Amino acid sequence: MTAPDCQVQSVNVGQPSALHIGPRPQVSGIDKRPLPGRVRVSVDGLAGDHVVDTEHHGGPDQAVYIYTHEDYAHWEAELGRSLPPGIFGENLLVRGLESAAMRVGDQLNIGGPGGVRLEVTAPRIPCAKLAAHVGQPTLVKQFVAVGRPGFYTRVLRGGEVGPGDHVQLTPGPTDAPSIRDLFELWYDPAPDLAKLERYLEFPVAVRVRARMQQLTDRHGALSP
Repeated sequence: MTAPDCQVQSVNVGQPSALHIGPRPQVSGIDKRPLPGRVRVSVDGLAGDHVVDTEHHGGPDQAVYIYTHEDYAHWEAELGRSLPPGIFGENLLVRGLESAAMRVGDQLNIGGPGGVRLEVTAPRIPCAKLAAHVGQPTLVKQFVAVGRPGFYTRVLRGGEVGPGDHVQLTPGPTDAPSIRDLFELWYDPAPDLAKLERYLEFPVAVRVRARMQQLTDRHGALSP
């Protein structure tokens, strides 16, 4: 389905830069800036976008990170200030989607027939780098409380994207976990084992899958 206002607002890429967390600066690629033209997208992500922390970011299952205009509207109201595109480290800022309601396996077709096709894989898990970059020390706790993590996607079909491109949503299985489901599960001290096992049936990104498998093994061993 396509909503008339469901479109790409900005395409953002980042270069390695120093980020001050504690006493020492760290190098990060979270500082992403909008590009005016079209940008090539491949299975590795956006051309010109640098991922520094490859332990937690990047890779085919987390190739493109998407945040939404609706998420931005919430944070601008909560933080009481205007926020520039890319400040959350997103590659694509999209209008017209409720990001937490997206489900693993949902597909986004961008730019019309034959355009870029992305598949939703996992929520973004916030860290201290995000809080430092936004300039909000309590942002990680706020991020978790609010439940607006945005979502990662894998690239099923490459191509080019640019501001103004329309986005068509092709829903995946309706019983697949939503981004909100996975985000809440990540922080649940006593997750439901049956739910964990069911979620593992879907094409969840490898890092989140590893966490789910770890939780399954741990809580399965504790079950009577």
